Amino acid sequence: MQTKPYKLFDSHLHIIERGFPLTANAGFSPELFSVQDYCQKMRAYNLIGGAVVSGSFQGYDQSYLIAALKKLGPSFVGVTQLPASVSDNEIIALHKAGVRALRFNLQRGGSAELSELDRLARRVYDVAGWHSELYADILDLAPFTSILINLPAVSIDHLGLSKAGLPILLKLVEQGVRVKATGFGRVDFNVPIALRDLYSANPTALMFGSDLPSTRAPRPFLHSDIAIVIDCLGEAHAKAVLHANAALFYRI
Repeated sequence: MQTKPYKLFDSHLHIIERGFPLTANAGFSPELFSVQDYCQKMRAYNLIGGAVVSGSFQGYDQSYLIAALKKLGPSFVGVTQLPASVSDNEIIALHKAGVRALRFNLQRGGSAELSELDRLARRVYDVAGWHSELYADILDLAPFTSILINLPAVSIDHLGLSKAGLPILLKLVEQGVRVKATGFGRVDFNVPIALRDLYSANPTALMFGSDLPSTRAPRPFLHSDIAIVIDCLGEAHAKAVLHANAALFYRI
């Protein structure tokens, strides 16, 4: 495998290590994927950091995330799930451990509910400067676009998932919402066309991520996914999507 020496900030990865709590989600339990497994998968890249994202099967457990961040080092940050009842002191402690964002997993569960989005997203931003990340079919978020646009900082996972929702996603991006260029095997549309349209709408919006180990994805991450970004956007624009946009958003 040959790769070009672009800097890469992996905005979306999961770590699933032995010895930490896991809860089956809709009957699904993931296979283990350790920090060592991740580093081995990404060894060919100029990897300068990334965001470890809590999955539905990890619920509100923070122990795995804190351990993973210690192993990966200070250029990696955490994206966690929290109940609405979380205290300010707990948020501050997680921030000190390297957490930088809150996830609302509306597609799979295991996180706070959509009804808690506005209040909780604003609170973690006020307390620790965190943004919020949403895993949802963008069509399901259509009634909440005004809330999303008015949040201090928010991103959408996996290109919003659905072709029918792309017009909504483009409108959000034009208003400053960020989008993770991740999970290319999860979507039902032409990825290069979507990437070009989203980049044109807001050059700072797109943030590439591997989505490793791609749990439950119909098609897991391929090394050619990075080539898709470079080929469809060109080298100069791809550098922003592969590194600069996410590094700025996550304050690395």
